[in-house]
Amino acid sequence: MQLDPRLQQDSVPIGRFPLCCLRISRDSNYPWFLLIPDRAGVREIHELAPDDQACLMQESSTLARALEAAFAPDKLNIAALGNIVPQLHVHHIVRYKGDAAWPDPVWGKVPAVPYDSVQLEDRIRRLREALGPAAGFQFQAEEEAG
Repeated sequence: MQLDPRLQQDSVPIGRFPLCCLRISRDSNYPWFLLIPDRAGVREIHELAPDDQACLMQESSTLARALEAAFAPDKLNIAALGNIVPQLHVHHIVRYKGDAAWPDPVWGKVPAVPYDSVQLEDRIRRLREALGPAAGFQFQAEEEAG
């Protein structure tokens, strides 16, 4: 699978589950993660084979539990939108009542704020600790993730 250039530009790799690669958005306004199935040409969840659909749901649930443990959100937004980037990717966005866009959707509400290296490392570390030995998840080597 080739990653859409916009996903490549707007996010940083963290690691991978058996089906999906996991990336973090470069927008530090929110803890915002992306699951991207490793399947070429897939735009919608229903286009995945049934076993891949089940695997995506399991990986999404595993990630959601880890995000709740790591970041204690007021709400967790999970969505597969593809109006601009058609490659199937599932957003997992941690939301707080006091965040920059609350209660509205995050898209276009406020300008993206890039991470500094300390913030990015902290968000990834918190997720790493919450995921622990999650079934089949492999974190990317530190030097590859930056």
